[in-house]
Amino acid sequence: MDDETDIDDTLGHVAVVGAGAMGAGIAQVAAAAGHRVWLVDAAPGAAERAVASTRTALDGRVAKGRLGADEADGILDRIEVATAVGDLPACALVVEAVPESLELKREVFGALAESQPPSTMLATNTSSIDVDAVADAVADPERVLGLHFFNPPVAMRLVEVVQGSQTSRAFVEHAVRLVQAWGKTPVRCRSTPGFIVNRVARPFYGEAQRLVEAGVADAATVDHVLREHGGFPMGPLELTDFIGQDVNLAVGTSVWEQTGRDERYAPTRLQQQLVERGDLGRKTGRGVYRWEGGRAVLDQPDLELAARLVGGPVETDPLARTLAMLVNEAVDLVHRGEATAEDVDTAMMLGVRYPKGPIAWGRELGFDTVERTIVALDAAFPGGRYRPSPALRDGGLT
Repeated sequence: MDDETDIDDTLGHVAVVGAGAMGAGIAQVAAAAGHRVWLVDAAPGAAERAVASTRTALDGRVAKGRLGADEADGILDRIEVATAVGDLPACALVVEAVPESLELKREVFGALAESQPPSTMLATNTSSIDVDAVADAVADPERVLGLHFFNPPVAMRLVEVVQGSQTSRAFVEHAVRLVQAWGKTPVRCRSTPGFIVNRVARPFYGEAQRLVEAGVADAATVDHVLREHGGFPMGPLELTDFIGQDVNLAVGTSVWEQTGRDERYAPTRLQQQLVERGDLGRKTGRGVYRWEGGRAVLDQPDLELAARLVGGPVETDPLARTLAMLVNEAVDLVHRGEATAEDVDTAMMLGVRYPKGPIAWGRELGFDTVERTIVALDAAFPGGRYRPSPALRDGGLT
C-alpha cells in the first residue's frame, strides 16, 4: 500500500487471535468502541470462557454503577466467537495476542495473510518481539505493525504503536487514529528491542537487583528509597514480584538477546535464581517477598541505612543510580530516532506510572549531572553496562 493511500476510518470488523487476559481485554475495548469483534483461540473452549469472564466483569461494573446495563449488553452482543482463524470474516483490523513465541506468532500471521484481504491491518500485541521478525511471515509486510496494549487493556490508557521497517505510514497513522477513537493514548515508536516502556524501564529493575546482590542494602530498604525519595508508586523489587519474576526476566532477556547481549541489559543472577527456585512473586506466594491475599508482606526497611545511602557515593545510592540510568536509556532511545522525547515521557508515566517522564527528569537534574553520574558508575563498575549516551555528551536533548 502506498504511504499516501487513505484508509477508511469508519467502524469495521475487528478480530482478536488469542483469548487470554490480554486478548479478551482488547476485544472488550474494541466492542465498547462500537466494533463487531470476533475472538478466536486454538484451545477448545478458551474463547467461550473469555466471553463469560467478560460478562462477569461487565456485570460487576454495572453493579457498581460504573456502566449502564444496556451498554454492557451492547458490548457483549458485539463479541462473537470464531472457531479458527480461517473462519474469521474480512476485518479492518486483526490483533494477535497469543503467547510470546516468535514461531507461534509467525504461524498466526501466515494464516491471517492467507485469509484476510490486503486492506486488513495486522497487528501484534507483543511486548518485546521484533515486529519485522513477525512480518517476515506475511507477503505484504507493509500492513503489519505492533499495537502493544498494557495489562489490563480495559483500564490502561497507553498503547505503543510500533512501526516495523516496512510498515506503511498510512497504516501507522490509521492505527494511531483508531487507538485514539478507542479512548486510549497512543505513542509511536520504531521496532527497537523492548519498544519504549520495556526498554527504558530495564534499569529500574536491574539497578535494584544489583544493589541487593552486592549486599549494599536489603530489598525492603532499596524499595523504600525508590518509593519515598523517588516518588515511584512501587519499589522495583516489589514490582517484579507483582509482575512475575519469570515474566520480567523473559522480557529483559529478550531485550538483552536482541541487543547482541549488551551488558547494559544483562539479566541478574538474583532474578535468575528466583525463577529457578519457582519463587515467582505474587502468583506463587513467594518471590523477593512473601505474598498473602495478592499483597506483598514487606519487610521493615533500615531507615538509617536508607538515609546514609541517599546523597552518598553514586555507586551505593539507589536513587541516583536508578534515575541516571533511566534518563540515559531514554535519551539514548530518542537520540537513535526510535521515539520522540514527548512520547517517551508519556509512555513511562502512563505505562509504568513513573512520577515524571525520564526526559523531563533529565532536564530537571541537568543532563551534565546525569552524564557525570554515569561516568562515575562506569569507573566503579567497568565492563560496558554504564556508558553515557552520546546525546548526554552533547548536552542532552533540546
